[in-house]
Amino acid sequence: MTESIHSEIVVMGAGPGGYAAAFRAADLGKKVLLIDKDPTLGGVCLNRGCIPSKALLHISKVMDEASHLSSMGVTYGKPDIDLDAIRAHKDKIVAQLNGGIAQIAKARKVESIRGTATFKSNSELKVETEDSDISVSFDKCIIATGSTSAMIPGIPADHPSVLTSRTALDLVDIPERLLVIGGGIIGLELGQVYAVFGSQVSVVEFLPNLLPGTDPDLVKPLHRKLKKQFQSILLSSKVTSVEANDDGTLNVTIENDKETLMQVYDKVLVSVGRKPNTNLLNINVTDVEVDQQGFIHVDVYRRTSVKNIFAIGDITGNPMLAHKATHEGKVAAEVASGHPAAFDVRAIPSVVFTDPEIAWAGLTETEAKENDVAYEKGEFPWAASGKAIIMGAKQGKTKILFDPETKQVLGVGIVGSGAGDMISEGMLAIEMGADAEDIGLTIHPHPTLGETFGMAAEVFQGTITDLYIPKKNR
Repeated sequence: MTESIHSEIVVMGAGPGGYAAAFRAADLGKKVLLIDKDPTLGGVCLNRGCIPSKALLHISKVMDEASHLSSMGVTYGKPDIDLDAIRAHKDKIVAQLNGGIAQIAKARKVESIRGTATFKSNSELKVETEDSDISVSFDKCIIATGSTSAMIPGIPADHPSVLTSRTALDLVDIPERLLVIGGGIIGLELGQVYAVFGSQVSVVEFLPNLLPGTDPDLVKPLHRKLKKQFQSILLSSKVTSVEANDDGTLNVTIENDKETLMQVYDKVLVSVGRKPNTNLLNINVTDVEVDQQGFIHVDVYRRTSVKNIFAIGDITGNPMLAHKATHEGKVAAEVASGHPAAFDVRAIPSVVFTDPEIAWAGLTETEAKENDVAYEKGEFPWAASGKAIIMGAKQGKTKILFDPETKQVLGVGIVGSGAGDMISEGMLAIEMGADAEDIGLTIHPHPTLGETFGMAAEVFQGTITDLYIPKKNR
């Protein structure tokens, strides 16, 4: 016999957006049920995405920094890599955060069910658990089921030598030759980890630039470093076939305008984006509208075309970022609980956690040029930053785009160590409508990388003293 239960608010998916929505709704006095197929809360981000990848990136960054200390007079021997210990370290971090989320859920009296949830109607779900099926009716539902790695047709996806962003984090071994298909954020982050650990890494990107859509001047310092770390970077190229050999290696054919290459790799990492998990929800039995790509249509209140069903995070479209999902989750929970709220933001920050890091928020120069948006720019090169020189990070830069009339911040771009942390000041400036004078007259501590933000504003104003820039007529 199928068990039936009812909840005021049901949240499908326990990732950063889902558990944020569940916890906020509980704080507002609602009875909340949180459903997820994983044994632990946290979703892709915590269990097999953001957190484990950054744990590995931290290790690889420290290893790379240690190797460069020789130019400063300190030399270490060749590192001894213990993959079992690295995996244990990564898993310990994930488990610690899993436990914290579980404790918070318990403290807020948020009930959770491990199972796969699909729709039966606009007001009811079917949840398949290990032991039974449960029928769950609801007053309001928040869909937060995220996305999965996209795969290229024709590639043997079930072959153990074909990796995704998920399986690459298992770190089963360090392949001698690794091909990364896709020069986007995930591909470059994981490619750099494996390169520092000892793999000969090659990258194939279909478009003419790494990190497509990112300002080229921000990508340039990273590209320069990756050319030294990677065996090859093939742009404007595509993989046309991947065939498995009996010894587990893969024959890969790569084509571009100049040539056709046939190479053998021990493993191939497919990193060509992600697709929404809408196809897993049986959503066609509801009146929820979905576009051709599988993304759910929502308004600023995160409501779908069905007034009692909300959707947040990856499943509603780009950018697919955990911090965006978290913010949307809180909005959805507040609206579903009868409180005024809306997803009304001026910008959403993006960070590439490579070494060097790249971060941006708001208007980019690429977007401005494509859409004929007027802007002026203040840019401070880290080659003039004492802290950057000390750290060996003088290839970095901080730039701010300003409105030519109001002088308010339109966008910020940073490349260099710690860019992901520094971008928060840029976000605050955008959200608060700060102008160049607000930033330039804010005292930043010295010597820090953060002071380059203030100096970029001073460059724009023409008040900079750390550089000599001839006066321009304004």
